[in-house]
Amino acid sequence: MSDEPARTATRESAVDRARDQITALIAQLGLRAGDRFPTEAALTDRLSTSRSTVREAFRQLEQSGLVVAVQGQGRFLSASGGLRVERPVTKYESITEVLTARGYAVSSAVLSVSEAAADSEEATALEIEVGAPVIRLVRIRFGDDRPLVVSQNTVPRELLPGPVEYRDWGGSLTAALAAHGEYVQTALATVSAVDLPADWEQQFNLTGMGPWLLVTEVGLSVSGRRVLHAKDYHRGSEISFTVLRQR
Repeated sequence: MSDEPARTATRESAVDRARDQITALIAQLGLRAGDRFPTEAALTDRLSTSRSTVREAFRQLEQSGLVVAVQGQGRFLSASGGLRVERPVTKYESITEVLTARGYAVSSAVLSVSEAAADSEEATALEIEVGAPVIRLVRIRFGDDRPLVVSQNTVPRELLPGPVEYRDWGGSLTAALAAHGEYVQTALATVSAVDLPADWEQQFNLTGMGPWLLVTEVGLSVSGRRVLHAKDYHRGSEISFTVLRQR
């Protein structure tokens, strides 16, 4: 069996880490629009990674408009890059990453996990047949012991083989998919303000918490396959996202 998917996932993960670390340098070094980033060689040593990984991370940052490359002079922080955007809605992050970045001590509780038949919404999102076997996972993520995010995640059954009762469902679902060769690289997301499903409010003692920010996502792997359908209800009074708007 080829290990190409594992190598691809590892490579993509290394580039993502380097990109995030370079982005973090903006605050760490106090960079302002027009300031030059350290060289590729300097960042290779600083980030303990390869030069090709740093170069690819910079390429992605150039595409996003955060970095401007000037031939023979280096790479510079763009005007838009100088605007600090907290929790941008355009960045794919796990729930744990979102809450940890906000300073919360994160814990989770698995409310239910089951093998099920895909309903019409899940089938459309994952591009599978209605009734196809899926794994459906419902969890609460706590920040400082307060319920902040209620999630329902659905993945095609064959992507996570083995009995469901022997897997730790409290950990990262995207990490579990990556371990089986399906690294979630991008997601298609919609955001709306809603109430929790009434049965969840009663069953999980979540009544009276006001509207929640529902982020519905379809996670796509490196190969372009739709591998994850997520419905994440963020507690509206605690969680927000920002969008950088440009003319």
